[in-house]
Amino acid sequence: MDYRFLGRSGLKVSALSFGAATFGGGNEFFRAWGSTGVDEARRLVDRCIDAGVNLFDVADGYSDGLAEEILGQALGKKRPQVLISTKAFFPLGPGPNDRGTSRQHVLEACDASLKRLGTDHIDIYHMHVFDAMTPIEETMDTLNTLVHAGKVRYIACSNFSGWHLMQSLALADRYGWTRYVAH
Repeated sequence: MDYRFLGRSGLKVSALSFGAATFGGGNEFFRAWGSTGVDEARRLVDRCIDAGVNLFDVADGYSDGLAEEILGQALGKKRPQVLISTKAFFPLGPGPNDRGTSRQHVLEACDASLKRLGTDHIDIYHMHVFDAMTPIEETMDTLNTLVHAGKVRYIACSNFSGWHLMQSLALADRYGWTRYVAH
């Protein structure tokens, strides 16, 4: 397996990663993608690790959190051998603060992901979508807090426009906060 540095970090990730969006099938949308259970997930994870894959990607919104639970169970004691990337943004509850990238939601979402994954840290934590309703400063400061608390090692974003990514990086540089290392 080839390994590459993740962005401008010192973290080496496998050239191929494994996406766990098909784990769970917890709702109609994700059942159309797949409904891999723990036993099959364990078999897939083991094959990936044997092939040198060290990066496993999931999101709290995949099957309403069930994909994270299954990945955590499938990894089990092999967790220290791999990197977990997960994401936050989409709603996991009916409340007005159960979505987005506000401090309130991101802190709660991170703790919930840690619990579902059965781990004490997330290696790469993505903001799944740009949130135009939350000030970028609030999101970046919150992510910086999570990194300094040891709950998150690296931060990244997904589905951002180039402009929103550059605004986020400029703010991180201005205030000395942790920067996104990947998009």
